[in-house]
Amino acid sequence: MTTFALPDLGEGLQEAEIVAWHVGVGDHVVADQPLVSVETDKAVVEIPAPQAGRIVKLICEPGDIVQTGAPLVAFEAAGTADAGTVVGTLPEAAEAAPEQAKKPPPEGIAVKATPAVRALARRLGVDLSVVSASGAEGTVTRADVERAAAAIAGAGPAEPLHGVRRAMALKMERAHAEVVPATVMDEADIHDWATDSDVTLRLVRAVVAGCAAEPALNAWYLGRDEGRRLHRKVDIGIAMDTPDGLFVPVLRDVGNRDADDLRQGLERMKADVRARSVPAEELRAQTITLSNFGMFGGRHAALVVVPPQVAILGAGRIHDKVVARAGKPAVRRVIPLSLTFDHRPIMGGEASRFLSAVIADLEKPV
Repeated sequence: MTTFALPDLGEGLQEAEIVAWHVGVGDHVVADQPLVSVETDKAVVEIPAPQAGRIVKLICEPGDIVQTGAPLVAFEAAGTADAGTVVGTLPEAAEAAPEQAKKPPPEGIAVKATPAVRALARRLGVDLSVVSASGAEGTVTRADVERAAAAIAGAGPAEPLHGVRRAMALKMERAHAEVVPATVMDEADIHDWATDSDVTLRLVRAVVAGCAAEPALNAWYLGRDEGRRLHRKVDIGIAMDTPDGLFVPVLRDVGNRDADDLRQGLERMKADVRARSVPAEELRAQTITLSNFGMFGGRHAALVVVPPQVAILGAGRIHDKVVARAGKPAVRRVIPLSLTFDHRPIMGGEASRFLSAVIADLEKPV
């Protein structure tokens, strides 16, 4: 009997979630037959069987989080009871009841509370680290625990994050831990745009103009020791909201594509996101990100930079605004802009010059 382990899916991915098995125990499979679908980094990837054989055991179940290199399935190779290519061998002691190694829980936050209050929290199922303390010098009181327990009871049961939402949560956690964010905000007067202007395409073009004016924002920051990598091409991640979570497919080399080609690319990306069929490689390696959150609401935002990128441009809700024109008040259409950048490799002046170039391009009539 041999085992097949979760292969390296590239881009430094360390884990994946089992979505669905395409085979069952006792099934005979052939090499390259679809074996299992896994979700990682917001893409559902189909993993084929590495060889022919009979399925002996499915080691993981849908919803399980599996580390790269951990066993997925055990099977007997075709024509033999114990032969074939071994990919990620299981230790003998683990074959009877293998379990996925779980990451150790994060270290608890020091909380001031008496033994009696701690006992009450354990009995009521309250995590003291999330309780707002009202006692002297930040001490959690019995009333604080009871109030938190009541809030938890009214909120309903906890629901674990899966799939896209889990991947998004992990990325946001990493970004919060690594990036030193700063945000500059302004707005562009787009009153003279043609009525049929495509907002997203105009924003994409403006990002290209910003990168040309200040290439430092079209870059990856690789860490204090490795420095940064400036990119010649502009590969824009386009943030797309879905009921399952946030997808950010990448529109490649946007500076060297005409409007029709970009429009077709955007429509194809939208269709792939709706169908959950975005190729994994199209969700990676963006050099800068664009979020047109204004189509839902909001004017300005402090956005999240996902490393190794160093910048994300957000566009708020387009609205009318009274401004001074030739010394007189006038109502003009404006689009609010928010540029969040990683202040470790990027200086405020660089970010401001980038945003100024974006605005100058957006304020062109065509």
